[in-house]
Amino acid sequence: MASRIAVSVAAPASSPSASPVASVATPSVALRRGLPPTCRALRARRSSRGAAVVCQAQGSQDTAIQGHRVPDVSKSTWQSLVMESEVPVLVQFWASWCGPCKMIDPIVGKLSKEYEGKLKCYKLNTDENPDIATQLGIRSIPTMMIFKNGEKKDAVIGAVPESTLVSCIDKYVDGR
Repeated sequence: MASRIAVSVAAPASSPSASPVASVATPSVALRRGLPPTCRALRARRSSRGAAVVCQAQGSQDTAIQGHRVPDVSKSTWQSLVMESEVPVLVQFWASWCGPCKMIDPIVGKLSKEYEGKLKCYKLNTDENPDIATQLGIRSIPTMMIFKNGEKKDAVIGAVPESTLVSCIDKYVDGR
């Protein structure tokens, strides 16, 4: 199941035409408002502080796209799954409270399926495994790192477009 994002938009109190709550259920409206297509619900509320947009990602903690789940890696499995892998490895550093992490989950899941056999993908929860995150200098999440032959080769920070990850991956893997 892919992550869903709920967006709340607070309207200024001086706006008499703003209804207390307005709902929009179509992704096309979200796109017209400059929001990602994963936004399915918008709420407008009056606020004395002016307009504000609040996004909250909703969904499972596991990456799943068309039935494909990216497995977790932890401190106890790091050496065998990442450092000793015979194929390049993409590791997504994430946390359950991180909205951008949940936004990029479907992309990582899709790439894991597309590069199956040529690239292994794992997720590492930085809250549960702070030692590895600190050792690798993770300062922001989501961060995706590529390892090859037990060495860190590249890193991409933030919820980036799929094309950015593909460009990075293709430097170390022979196509999809």
